[in-house]
Amino acid sequence: MLGSPPTTTIGQVNPPVLAPDGAGERFDADRLRRTVVAFRDAVREHAPRINRLNVYPVPDGDTGTNMARTLDAVVAELDQAGPDIEPTCQAISHGSLMGARGNSGVILSQILRGLAGRLSSTASSTATEVAEALSEASTAAYKAVLKPIEGTILTVVREASEAAKASAATGAGLGATLRAARDAGRRALDATPDMLPVLKDAGVVDAGGAGFLLLLDAALNVVDGEPIPTPADSIGGDAMDEPLPAMTTSLAAPDQHGEMSVADLRYEVMYFLHLDDSKIEAFKSDWGEIGDSIVVVGGDGLWNCHVHTNDIGAAIEAAIDLGGRPKQIRVTDLFEEVAERHAAHDAARSAAGLPAVTTAVVAVCSGSGLEELFGQLGVQGIVTGGQTLNPSTAELLAAVEAVNAQQVIVLPNNKNIIPVAEQLDALTAKQVRVVPTRSMPEALAALVVYDPEADVDENASSMASSTEAMVTGEVTQAVRDSSSDVGPVTTGDWIGLVRGDGIVAVSGTLDGAVVALLAQLVDDSHEIVTVIEGDDATASATSAIEAWLSTERPGVQVERHRGGQPLYPYLFGVE
Repeated sequence: MLGSPPTTTIGQVNPPVLAPDGAGERFDADRLRRTVVAFRDAVREHAPRINRLNVYPVPDGDTGTNMARTLDAVVAELDQAGPDIEPTCQAISHGSLMGARGNSGVILSQILRGLAGRLSSTASSTATEVAEALSEASTAAYKAVLKPIEGTILTVVREASEAAKASAATGAGLGATLRAARDAGRRALDATPDMLPVLKDAGVVDAGGAGFLLLLDAALNVVDGEPIPTPADSIGGDAMDEPLPAMTTSLAAPDQHGEMSVADLRYEVMYFLHLDDSKIEAFKSDWGEIGDSIVVVGGDGLWNCHVHTNDIGAAIEAAIDLGGRPKQIRVTDLFEEVAERHAAHDAARSAAGLPAVTTAVVAVCSGSGLEELFGQLGVQGIVTGGQTLNPSTAELLAAVEAVNAQQVIVLPNNKNIIPVAEQLDALTAKQVRVVPTRSMPEALAALVVYDPEADVDENASSMASSTEAMVTGEVTQAVRDSSSDVGPVTTGDWIGLVRGDGIVAVSGTLDGAVVALLAQLVDDSHEIVTVIEGDDATASATSAIEAWLSTERPGVQVERHRGGQPLYPYLFGVE
């Protein structure tokens, strides 16, 4: 149990004096874009500490990570949008709806959509208009939640927006209005443990509220040049390095009245839903009968839906019974997630439970199946990450320090992570070598020849040689129109990529893309094909893969693994 709830007060910064109609008093598209990017970067930096604020019964994934991944989707959409205010706001609205992750990400998406909806009405907004946008963001967030609970991000956003409106009403400028919102939000965040006993018991403030405050910090950074707080300055400072609080709520037993509390709801179910707007209230009512933590956002026939429940089937059938079409269904076992979080925390604090080896391996990995497979192959340190979720140097360094060896091999498994991994050797007393793997199949090839009792340089040499002999390919879905050497690419097409060659296959179907990719990837000289199935793998596409290999390359040995990685339904390694 931690001590008193951590304070978020950093100190007052005197606002600069600005002319009432000066350039600093308007919030335009450029400032909005820079605010969103700065917000994304700040949430990424603060994510590990925000994650530690999570307490059961509402952890449904790590709040900081989910908010960061939601913002990654927003920034990616902004990168493809025009610079004016309307396309900027449309990108924020659409990117946050489609990219929302977890309960916190879905609520954040509604906050951003509320902001963007108001700010899109004028090329540059005054302090009053920004305050109104914050108010609409708060209203949208409350509407998205079937059973709003005070002491959460909802309270922080509401009190921040009310303070902004009061400040703007006095004639305050943009910087002063944002500062009033931020300061009121901090006070509201500090008060969340008094509103929710589960927070007070754990000695923490609300994680989602802590993440939201970084939006106001980012806006002040863009408007007035105020530094964004570092993780050491905010949401609890060093107190966040304390052990996770013990869970005070039973994970399985019903309460004494025979009813299930939110802590007893085992599964998080999320999906996109095509449903007529007139039926959405009936849908939310049906979900209210089977679950809690219900958030439904969207409109114009497309909704992003989130619920905690013990009945996965009923959560999906509720949509179908109303004539809706759910897609991209994701189910998370919250009990397992909480247990894994506590186990991971304990492991990170001490390597005593790991066998002593001469050389240990740390690997970056995305997908529960791949994590399990890596563990079976002797990996002692796994860092969650991959495409769109690149871990920081600090996260990699923590994993290196946690393994039970003085010599360490790091497998980045993504080209963007290699430069970060290469900084590690200079940051630790351990010997660290990076085998520059750029994909999960390459990592598997490296691990086949890994010898935990050999020294680090011998392992690095043999593992690198093994990866160089492998050709890798992957299938994913195009997120925008483009061109390639094999023809035009339209948003939604399935594309096959080969390392070094780029796009080699384009198809309107997943089945077509995997077969076209294999035709480019596997020739008669190859002996082994490794197939790693992701979250979006289908029985139809897997059958197409097996049929093509059996007919066209009958001599190859096929190894199939369930990786569970996002974004890429299939990864291939050929050797």
